[in-house]
Amino acid sequence: MLIKSCSYIIIHTLWIAKRYIERIAVVSSGGGVSFSGREVVEWMQKIQDWNPKFFTLSHIPDKDRFYVSKFIRRVVIARMAEAPDLAGAYHQKLREAYKTEDKLKDQDVLRVNKEHLIRLLDEVETQLNETAYLAGEEFSLADVTLIPVLARLVLLDLEDEYIRSRPNIAEYWLLVKQRPSYKQVIGKYFDGWGRYRTLIRTWCFVRIRSMLKRY
Repeated sequence: MLIKSCSYIIIHTLWIAKRYIERIAVVSSGGGVSFSGREVVEWMQKIQDWNPKFFTLSHIPDKDRFYVSKFIRRVVIARMAEAPDLAGAYHQKLREAYKTEDKLKDQDVLRVNKEHLIRLLDEVETQLNETAYLAGEEFSLADVTLIPVLARLVLLDLEDEYIRSRPNIAEYWLLVKQRPSYKQVIGKYFDGWGRYRTLIRTWCFVRIRSMLKRY
């Protein structure tokens, strides 16, 4: 339950982390990172076309999701009071939060989102039957974009259903986890005991802030 309680925040941390992988990879990968090419751009676009928000939230127990969502709304309201000149932007965030909760009740939205992910992973599985990496034989920004998607599935305890059930993706996942850039950005915090340390710290942060009403 502890893991489920914190997954909402941790998943968003992963999504933000992907934007830093490119920079870290250049320094620590030990090899080059391919930055250009039509195939790279096409794969990046395909991956980014899938919106992970509804899929992620739909796999978190309602009780835990509502608890964290309530905390986030309180944070927004507190920030609004501190910066009234930004009230319009914070109101927009609140509207988006309520809109998201409404969409999570729509089974068609969740079904379409899941089907989009399955099609994407099936296409990745087919591609990895031909090449070692997503856009060829070299690690590229296409892989940088895909890695957080796979990490998200692992964190949601869906590795068996979505990764291990696809042999090429399973082999690819083992390969990319060995890269220094992955270990620095994701593995350090979300693999093994690091995952539990990160989750516990996040859970404690939310609980203490909530009790003290310091948002």
